[in-house]
Amino acid sequence: MRLGVCYYPEHWPESMWADDARRMKALGIAQVRIAEFAWSRIEPSPGEYDWGWLDRAVDVLGAAGLEIVMCTPTATPPKWLVDRHPDILAIGADGRPRAFGSRRHYDFSSPTYLEASRRICTAVAERYGRHPAVRYWQTDNELGCHQTVVSYSPAALVRFRDWLRARYGTIDALNRAWGTVFWSMEYRNFDEVDAPVGTVTEAHPSHRLDYRRFASDELARYHRMQVDVIRAHSPGRPVAHNFMQLFTEFDHYEVARDLDVATWDSYPLGALEEQWFAPDVKARWLHTGHPDFASFNHDLYRGMSKLPFWVMEQQPGPVNWAHWNPAPLPGMVRLWSWEAFAHGAGCVSYFRWRQAPFAQEQMHAGLHTPDDRLDEGGREAQRVAREIAAVLDAGADADANGAVRAPVALV
Repeated sequence: MRLGVCYYPEHWPESMWADDARRMKALGIAQVRIAEFAWSRIEPSPGEYDWGWLDRAVDVLGAAGLEIVMCTPTATPPKWLVDRHPDILAIGADGRPRAFGSRRHYDFSSPTYLEASRRICTAVAERYGRHPAVRYWQTDNELGCHQTVVSYSPAALVRFRDWLRARYGTIDALNRAWGTVFWSMEYRNFDEVDAPVGTVTEAHPSHRLDYRRFASDELARYHRMQVDVIRAHSPGRPVAHNFMQLFTEFDHYEVARDLDVATWDSYPLGALEEQWFAPDVKARWLHTGHPDFASFNHDLYRGMSKLPFWVMEQQPGPVNWAHWNPAPLPGMVRLWSWEAFAHGAGCVSYFRWRQAPFAQEQMHAGLHTPDDRLDEGGREAQRVAREIAAVLDAGADADANGAVRAPVALV
C-alpha cells in the first residue's frame, strides 16, 4: 500500500522542483507520474529533442527517494506534427477532422501517427528505460477519452475492409452473417463496404457493431505497439495504463492483456454525470459520489490486472469538467483512498500535486492550491499516509494487496 501523485514539472519554474519533491516525500508520497502530456517540450521541433529539463526533473525526484511512473506522451501530438501530417487527425461522423487545440486529436488507424508514436515512445524509452528512478511506465493517457475510439478517416476505411476480409473470408459469408438481403444491401466485394455513417436512416446494426469491434481492435493494436517498445528498452519495469470509469467504447480486457498493471482514474463526483440515475437521486450523492461507483470499478480493474491494480488518478477536490462540480464532503478523499486499499489496490495516486494556474483544467483541484497552500484533499492524503504507516508499523503485511487466487468464485 502506497500513495502517489501526478506531477507536471513543465508547468512550474525549475526552482520549485526540489522543494516539491521534498514535500512530497514528507507528506507520504512514494511515487510520482510525469510526462504524459509533455511531447511539445520533449520534442519542440521535428527530430530536435530537449532532454535537459526532463533529465533534471527525473534526477530531482529520484534524489528525493520517489519512484517515477514515466509516461509516453502520445495523448497530445504537438502542433508541428499536425501541420506536417494532417492525416493523423481522427475524422468524426460529421466528416470533419477533430482539430488541434485540446488533446486526443489522433486517429488510431493512421499509419503516419503509428510511426510518429513509435518514434517518440522509442526515444523516451531509450532515454529513461534503465534509469534507476524510473520504476514503472504508463502508456498514453485515458485511451478513448472524449469519444475518440472511432474514426471515419480514409485510413480507417482501408483497415476496416481488411479487418472484414480477415473476419469473414468471403463477401458471401459477410452478406449471410449481416443479413444484407434486407433493404437490398448486398455487397459484391469488400471494397464496396463503406463506414456506417451518413446514411438516410440508421445504418445496418451488424455493420455498425462490426465497425465498433474494428475500432476497438485498432486501439488495442496501437496500444500494443507502445507496450512492445517499452519492454524492448526497459525490461523488468511494470507497464500500466490508466483506464476510465464507466467507459465501454473498447475491449478493456484485450488491452489489459498486454499490461502488468491495470489502473483507473477515480472521480466519484464527476462520474455522476455519466450515471443513469434520475436527477433527484444524483442530488443525494453530489458531495460523496454514488456508494457503488468506486467499488464496481475497483473490482473491475482488479480482475484484469496481473499485479495489484492502482488508482492512477484519485479525485482530491472539485473537478472542472462535470455538469456539477461541488467539493467533496470533509473526509471523502480519505474514505475513497481507504476504499481502494480495501479492494486490493497497490497504490492510490492523487491528481494532481498542485492545481494548474492556467488552461482547461485550472478549476480542477489538486493537493495544493495554485499559490501552493495545502488544500483539504492534501490534508486528507497526509492523514492517509500517516495511517498507512501506522498500519504497517503494527505488523500488517505490506504485500497484503498482492495477487490472490481465490479458491471459489461467486456468480
